[in-house]
Amino acid sequence: MEVTTMSPSPASPTEGDDICETDVTSVAIHSVTLLICLCGLAGNGAVLCLLQRNPTTFYITNLAFANFSFLHFAVHSTLLYLLEDVSCSTVAPLVFLRALFPLLLFSYNMGLYVLTAISIERCGSILFPLWYRCRRPQRLSWVVCALLWALSIAVIVTVTSLCLSQEHEHCRVSLITMYALNLFLFAPAMVVSSTVLLIKVKCGSQQQQPKRLDIVIFLVVLFFLLFALPLSLCNFLQQLGYITVSSEVVILLTCIHSSINPFIYFLVGRCWRPCSVGSLRLSLQRVFEGPEENTAHRNDPAMDTAFSAC
Repeated sequence: MEVTTMSPSPASPTEGDDICETDVTSVAIHSVTLLICLCGLAGNGAVLCLLQRNPTTFYITNLAFANFSFLHFAVHSTLLYLLEDVSCSTVAPLVFLRALFPLLLFSYNMGLYVLTAISIERCGSILFPLWYRCRRPQRLSWVVCALLWALSIAVIVTVTSLCLSQEHEHCRVSLITMYALNLFLFAPAMVVSSTVLLIKVKCGSQQQQPKRLDIVIFLVVLFFLLFALPLSLCNFLQQLGYITVSSEVVILLTCIHSSINPFIYFLVGRCWRPCSVGSLRLSLQRVFEGPEENTAHRNDPAMDTAFSAC
């Protein structure tokens, strides 16, 4: 996100003011980004406030917190760039803007890691229902999220320290490694587990409708691939010198993904009542805590056998 200005032309006897040309496209992109971020902050904040904490929803609350953090930092950076575009002057020190970049990457990476864990966990619950219901450690979700937070912190601290060391090549290698980790480890794991989940749902009994949770996971992963993954892909290719991309557009797309997740939850679990806190809470419960899980288990002989074995 760069400010595009025209340097003042030499003053003539009749000219006393500097001439500044505002980049209208940049202002428009930053304005749309800011609006989307504010909507996303409200949506993710509602999820954090209304969703009941339990082992089933722990991943979702971590994902919502990561998305909320990304949008929070994106609001600050976008607002500063927008003010600079409009005023044609420096609003914040460059060091402050550079400090926002690792914070954006940290929350972005954490969202990717948690979403991958959600996909793998749900896929495992479909492929190995007996182990998932009987053998799965009760605090597995807490342990996994703690490890993912530690990994995200370690990655961003390493990248930041190398980039602050004034060694350009070390900084470049660390960024390439981070983006490669996202593109070639976490993203493929997410895609494979989500594809397996979709196939299992499609090949299931015709009488059994896909669960809302499966629909939500598939949609969230799909929107991540369309809107959020380009941030890692474009920056990875840019670090390798293949392309040069506009960071404004990439940040806008990532903000769309971070903002749209809560609306997917509410839409899939919608209940036809006047919009209120109670109806929003009920929508979340129908997706993540709905009684359909128990109903499906009662109608599934395989599950009955699994519970009997337990």
